[in-house]
Amino acid sequence: MVGIFVFSLPCSLYAQTVNQNLGPSGLPLPRFASIKPTRVNVRVGPGSNYSIIFTYKKQGLPIEIIQEYDQWRKIRDAEGDEGWVYQSLLSGKRTAITIPWQKDKTKRLMLRKSPTDNAELVAEVEPNVIGKIRQCDGHWCELKINNIRGWLHQLQLWGIYPDEKIKGW
Repeated sequence: MVGIFVFSLPCSLYAQTVNQNLGPSGLPLPRFASIKPTRVNVRVGPGSNYSIIFTYKKQGLPIEIIQEYDQWRKIRDAEGDEGWVYQSLLSGKRTAITIPWQKDKTKRLMLRKSPTDNAELVAEVEPNVIGKIRQCDGHWCELKINNIRGWLHQLQLWGIYPDEKIKGW
Protein backbone atom coordinates (compact mmCIF):
# COMPACT_ATOMS: atom_id res chain seq x y z
CA MET A 1 0.00 0.00 0.00
CA VAL A 2 1.37 3.40 -0.95
CA GLY A 3 0.59 6.38 1.26
CA ILE A 4 0.53 9.99 0.16
CA PHE A 5 2.11 12.97 1.89
CA VAL A 6 1.25 16.50 0.85
CA PHE A 7 3.98 19.15 1.03
CA SER A 8 3.13 22.82 0.69
CA LEU A 9 5.35 25.04 -1.44
CA PRO A 10 4.68 28.58 -2.62
CA CYS A 11 2.02 28.50 -5.35
CA SER A 12 1.70 24.71 -5.40
CA LEU A 13 0.77 21.55 -3.60
CA TYR A 14 2.07 18.26 -4.81
CA ALA A 15 1.88 14.68 -3.69
CA GLN A 16 4.88 12.46 -3.11
CA THR A 17 4.95 8.78 -2.20
CA VAL A 18 6.15 7.47 1.16
CA ASN A 19 9.36 6.22 -0.52
CA GLN A 20 10.38 9.83 -1.22
CA ASN A 21 13.68 10.80 0.43
CA LEU A 22 13.75 13.94 2.55
CA GLY A 23 16.73 16.27 2.52
CA PRO A 24 18.13 18.11 5.57
CA SER A 25 15.67 20.94 4.79
CA GLY A 26 12.77 18.53 5.38
CA LEU A 27 11.74 18.84 1.72
CA PRO A 28 11.69 15.89 -0.70
CA LEU A 29 14.71 14.90 -2.78
CA PRO A 30 14.69 14.99 -5.67
CA ARG A 31 12.23 17.83 -6.37
CA PHE A 32 11.72 20.46 -9.03
CA ALA A 33 12.16 24.19 -8.49
CA SER A 34 13.16 27.14 -10.67
CA ILE A 35 15.90 29.75 -10.99
CA LYS A 36 14.89 32.94 -9.15
CA PRO A 37 17.15 35.75 -10.50
CA THR A 38 18.18 36.42 -14.10
CA ARG A 39 21.79 35.36 -13.47
CA VAL A 40 22.94 32.41 -11.32
CA ASN A 41 26.47 31.03 -11.02
CA VAL A 42 26.69 27.25 -10.77
CA ARG A 43 29.66 25.90 -8.82
CA VAL A 44 31.64 22.68 -8.69
CA GLY A 45 30.93 22.24 -4.97
CA PRO A 46 28.70 23.55 -2.16
CA GLY A 47 30.38 26.84 -1.29
CA SER A 48 31.43 30.20 -2.72
CA ASN A 49 35.06 29.06 -2.52
CA TYR A 50 34.39 26.49 -5.27
CA SER A 51 34.95 27.50 -8.89
CA ILE A 52 32.09 28.52 -11.18
CA ILE A 53 31.48 25.96 -13.92
CA PHE A 54 28.73 27.82 -15.79
CA THR A 55 26.12 30.56 -15.36
CA TYR A 56 22.37 30.41 -15.96
CA LYS A 57 21.00 33.58 -17.56
CA LYS A 58 17.30 32.71 -17.62
CA GLN A 59 14.93 33.55 -14.79
CA GLY A 60 12.30 30.85 -14.26
CA LEU A 61 14.39 28.05 -15.76
CA PRO A 62 13.19 24.75 -14.25
CA ILE A 63 15.81 22.75 -12.37
CA GLU A 64 15.78 19.58 -10.31
CA ILE A 65 17.24 19.69 -6.80
CA ILE A 66 19.03 16.39 -6.28
CA GLN A 67 21.08 16.99 -3.12
CA GLU A 68 21.35 19.43 -0.20
CA TYR A 69 24.32 20.52 1.86
CA ASP A 70 23.77 23.27 4.43
CA GLN A 71 22.32 26.21 2.42
CA TRP A 72 23.57 24.83 -0.91
CA ARG A 73 21.61 22.77 -3.42
CA LYS A 74 22.98 20.45 -6.06
CA ILE A 75 20.84 20.90 -9.14
CA ARG A 76 20.36 19.30 -12.54
CA ASP A 77 18.92 21.01 -15.62
CA ALA A 78 16.97 19.61 -18.57
CA GLU A 79 20.21 18.89 -20.45
CA GLY A 80 21.62 16.88 -17.53
CA ASP A 81 24.20 19.48 -16.44
CA GLU A 82 24.78 19.50 -12.68
CA GLY A 83 26.30 21.84 -10.12
CA TRP A 84 25.77 23.66 -6.83
CA VAL A 85 23.88 26.91 -6.19
CA TYR A 86 23.00 28.83 -3.04
CA GLN A 87 19.43 28.04 -1.95
CA SER A 88 18.21 31.67 -1.94
CA LEU A 89 18.79 31.76 -5.72
CA LEU A 90 16.10 29.11 -6.21
CA SER A 91 12.34 29.46 -6.10
CA GLY A 92 9.65 26.95 -5.18
CA LYS A 93 7.56 28.32 -8.06
CA ARG A 94 7.11 25.53 -10.55
CA THR A 95 7.96 26.00 -14.19
CA ALA A 96 8.43 23.56 -17.05
CA ILE A 97 10.24 23.56 -20.37
CA THR A 98 8.63 22.07 -23.48
CA ILE A 99 10.23 18.96 -25.01
CA PRO A 100 13.90 19.98 -24.52
CA TRP A 101 14.96 16.54 -25.80
CA GLN A 102 13.35 17.18 -29.22
CA LYS A 103 15.99 17.21 -31.97
CA ASP A 104 13.63 18.61 -34.62
CA LYS A 105 13.26 22.21 -33.46
CA THR A 106 10.50 22.83 -36.03
CA LYS A 107 8.13 20.47 -34.16
CA ARG A 108 5.23 22.31 -32.52
CA LEU A 109 3.12 21.32 -29.53
CA MET A 110 -0.59 22.07 -29.44
CA LEU A 111 -1.53 24.18 -26.41
CA ARG A 112 -5.20 23.32 -25.75
CA LYS A 113 -8.03 25.21 -24.05
CA SER A 114 -8.83 22.20 -21.85
CA PRO A 115 -7.08 18.91 -20.98
CA THR A 116 -8.18 16.82 -23.95
CA ASP A 117 -6.68 16.15 -27.39
CA ASN A 118 -9.72 17.45 -29.24
CA ALA A 119 -10.06 20.69 -27.25
CA GLU A 120 -9.81 24.03 -29.00
CA LEU A 121 -6.27 25.04 -30.01
CA VAL A 122 -4.99 28.06 -28.07
CA ALA A 123 -1.46 28.26 -29.51
CA GLU A 124 1.35 26.28 -31.08
CA VAL A 125 4.43 26.05 -28.86
CA GLU A 126 8.02 25.44 -29.95
CA PRO A 127 10.50 23.20 -28.11
CA ASN A 128 12.46 24.78 -25.23
CA VAL A 129 9.77 27.27 -24.23
CA ILE A 130 9.42 27.91 -20.49
CA GLY A 131 6.00 28.20 -18.91
CA LYS A 132 4.67 28.62 -15.39
CA ILE A 133 2.84 25.54 -14.16
CA ARG A 134 -0.65 26.40 -12.93
CA GLN A 135 -1.81 22.84 -12.28
CA CYS A 136 -1.26 19.23 -13.37
CA ASP A 137 -3.61 16.28 -13.08
CA GLY A 138 -1.04 13.53 -13.69
CA HIS A 139 -1.63 13.48 -17.46
CA TRP A 140 -2.05 17.13 -18.49
CA CYS A 141 -0.59 20.39 -17.19
CA GLU A 142 -2.08 23.85 -17.44
CA LEU A 143 0.66 26.36 -18.21
CA LYS A 144 0.93 30.09 -18.55
CA ILE A 145 3.31 30.98 -21.38
CA ASN A 146 3.72 34.70 -22.18
CA ASN A 147 0.26 35.49 -20.73
CA ILE A 148 -1.37 32.68 -22.72
CA ARG A 149 -2.96 29.86 -20.71
CA GLY A 150 -3.47 26.37 -22.02
CA TRP A 151 -2.94 22.66 -21.49
CA LEU A 152 -0.14 20.36 -22.69
CA HIS A 153 0.46 16.65 -22.18
CA GLN A 154 2.52 16.25 -19.01
CA LEU A 155 4.98 13.93 -20.80
CA GLN A 156 5.85 16.80 -23.20
CA LEU A 157 7.33 18.78 -20.31
CA TRP A 158 10.53 18.74 -18.28
CA GLY A 159 10.07 20.18 -14.80
CA ILE A 160 7.39 17.82 -13.55
CA TYR A 161 7.55 14.12 -12.76
CA PRO A 162 5.39 11.62 -14.67
CA ASP A 163 2.04 11.24 -12.88
CA GLU A 164 2.85 14.11 -10.46
CA LYS A 165 -0.16 16.22 -9.54
CA ILE A 166 -0.09 19.92 -8.72
CA LYS A 167 -3.17 21.64 -7.38
CA GLY A 168 -4.14 24.83 -9.23
CA TRP A 169 -3.58 28.33 -7.93
